[in-house]
Amino acid sequence: MAKGFLLIVSGPAGTGKGTVCKELLERNKDIVYSISATTRKPRVGEVDGVNYFFIDDEEFKNKINNNEFLEHAYVHTNYYGTPKEFVIDQVDKGEIVLLEIDVQGALQIKKNYPEAVFVFLLPPTMEELKNRIVKRGTETPEDINRRFENAFKELDFVGEYDYFVVNEKIEDAISDIESIIRAESVRVKRHSDIKEKIISQGGK
Repeated sequence: MAKGFLLIVSGPAGTGKGTVCKELLERNKDIVYSISATTRKPRVGEVDGVNYFFIDDEEFKNKINNNEFLEHAYVHTNYYGTPKEFVIDQVDKGEIVLLEIDVQGALQIKKNYPEAVFVFLLPPTMEELKNRIVKRGTETPEDINRRFENAFKELDFVGEYDYFVVNEKIEDAISDIESIIRAESVRVKRHSDIKEKIISQGGK
């Protein structure tokens, strides 16, 4: 059986990571979304083990101490993390696991799980990036400037990634990521039984 892999998609705010990942999952039913663990309370309609793994602070801290997360962060009074066991179990089953995450989280994962595949999503221009952030209408002028400044800093880390994809048109960006997935799926290192497969299909 072919081994799967963890696909990381990250990039600055405003590049469209959420939209791209949502459409990627819609178009590719064989991709598994990585479920994060969190200490925040479930919102209406959220289901444990589907939207998040909801755990309390004590359990989360124990998991940190036991090295059970590929990455974790403390955000707005709550912990969030990527459970190592869930990802590795899915990968061992041959699944492609998709994780949308910020640059800091991606760098943690690269340190703890370097065999993941890292994709950096870029805007066509920085001017367009700022336009997208402004059009969202959810941030104050101060927030917009901060996000824009952070975007410039995050660009310094593109070299830590395996691939980059420019999100000018969402259809093209998704197709580019699908091409990366196809290429990674036929890497020799993910297949330990290539010879046996060929022989079983009419060889000696």
